[in-house]
Amino acid sequence: MTQRTVLLINPNTSQATTAAMHRLARASLSQGLALRSTTAERGASMITNDAELATSVEQVLELGRRLAGEVDAVVIGAFGNPGLAALRDALSIPVIGIGEASMREAALGGRRFGVATTTPGLEASIAASAQTLGLSALFCGSRIPASDPLALARDPQLQDEALAQAIADCIALDGAQAVIVGGGPLSESAERIAPRFQVPVISPVAAAMRDIASLLRFERQRH
Repeated sequence: MTQRTVLLINPNTSQATTAAMHRLARASLSQGLALRSTTAERGASMITNDAELATSVEQVLELGRRLAGEVDAVVIGAFGNPGLAALRDALSIPVIGIGEASMREAALGGRRFGVATTTPGLEASIAASAQTLGLSALFCGSRIPASDPLALARDPQLQDEALAQAIADCIALDGAQAVIVGGGPLSESAERIAPRFQVPVISPVAAAMRDIASLLRFERQRH
């Protein structure tokens, strides 16, 4: 039986982010599935606002269409799910975004959930994503440190502490029963700080790998 392959598309241009997401994705993906990752060739090195998110759509579509014949499923590795609907329409294989996968996981069992992230320029699009998924009633908002997201990205320890405080605020101030660390580049921070909390702290990349593995298992059983 041929091993099936999941393609992880990083919609930003950072090879380091791709490598970090690939490591986490591989650790979270079923051993029976292969993983391939690719990086946007044009755009922002970190998506921090709606304009950069919109710009990344073209690359997601280009890479997804180019490589779809070589893989069995596609995961879009940006929290804003850029190009998700269009790529899903264009391909016959499963396509999911890390943002949608993590929100669905966070809301399991009717849990109230929040998002801890570092990009204030994406706050409105995060709320819009929850609405699109029909989860607005469970979404209790985003908590975002005041620091510049690019500066935090350059200092992992500082980023961890800023995100940990944002998670604590989601829980204490907003009543979150689960918290998503909102961003593909923040996935390693999510893994490091999750053990500090009693409520689930969800890494979107890990959530997406769990989701895509379930989808592929279902498809195999159906056929």
